[in-house]
Amino acid sequence: MEVQTCSRCRKFFNYIGGERICPACKEEVEKEFQKVKEYIKDNRSATVIQVAKECEVSEKQIRQWVREERLELSSTDGEFVCEKCGASITSGRFCAKCKNEMVDNLSAVIKKDEPKPEPQKKLHDGNKMRFLK
Repeated sequence: MEVQTCSRCRKFFNYIGGERICPACKEEVEKEFQKVKEYIKDNRSATVIQVAKECEVSEKQIRQWVREERLELSSTDGEFVCEKCGASITSGRFCAKCKNEMVDNLSAVIKKDEPKPEPQKKLHDGNKMRFLK
């Protein structure tokens, strides 16, 4: 654990991991998210700018929630693009095609690095002593 300064309120807090904001600000951000979520339920066609204005939340925060896949746009208007290929997306950082490619590449690497199974030892060693557990 290390002491950090909260990027929102500038107070010191014990940083464990994740976003560099204090627990009080994390709670406030979660309340803002719930407010935005409720607004979107009632106004499905609202834009990022409209949601930010009506909910009094920064556009930057709403865009972050979209990148974190906590929110999804109703259409691909070109505002969010895949960080790998540049295709329009509605949520997250990567399009489905690029995500699948990354998963396939990681799976191939993991399979290469898996240790080969060791040959099984004989279960019965005659009259020798052994530990059972």
